[in-house]
Amino acid sequence: MKKVALFVALYIGLYTGLTANANTVEGDADRGQELAAVCAACHGPSGNSPSDMYPKIAGQHAPYLLKQLLDYQLAAATNGEEGRANAIMQGQVAAFNEQELADLAVYFAAQDPEIGTATEESVAYAQPLYRGGDAERNIPSCSACHGPRGDGMGLAKFPDVSGQHANYTRQQLEMFRSGERANDPNGMMRDVAAKLTDQDIEMLSRYLQGLY
Repeated sequence: MKKVALFVALYIGLYTGLTANANTVEGDADRGQELAAVCAACHGPSGNSPSDMYPKIAGQHAPYLLKQLLDYQLAAATNGEEGRANAIMQGQVAAFNEQELADLAVYFAAQDPEIGTATEESVAYAQPLYRGGDAERNIPSCSACHGPRGDGMGLAKFPDVSGQHANYTRQQLEMFRSGERANDPNGMMRDVAAKLTDQDIEMLSRYLQGLY
């Protein structure tokens, strides 16, 4: 357990130090609100997606949001070899320049996220795994990067995962596990997800939906 915790602590310290000078997002939230009209169909006007197919992005860290938007553009430019491949999002961000993407990120980061709920079953199963990891399977605690309340770390571009639609979280963990999604720093999420069972992923996803 100590080895797992030490690895996570060293990784966070190193990654945060390397990126600390590149995480300030300079954007215009008012302009971002105007641009966000094209996002509303899937994510809702304020970033609280009405469908669990699409993520809630209200209140998400602006540096993380900007990274994802730029990664979609990178995937489009490299035919999915780099960045984050998603046919819908690649098309949506194609016409935006980096400043406009920053404006969008700042706007959505300033919105209030809607509160979700977790089942008692998911709390009982997933809370120990989220908070303490699993030493026998060499799984670090999720809270080491995402915080005890799922708030994430904006500076390190670790996302806020609290209150996210369970279905969306499950899809992303499965994609990290399969390698279909590969835009995580140094493959960290892929390494963790590869050790998770279907039940782990299902229960963690339901637990995070109600974590605050």
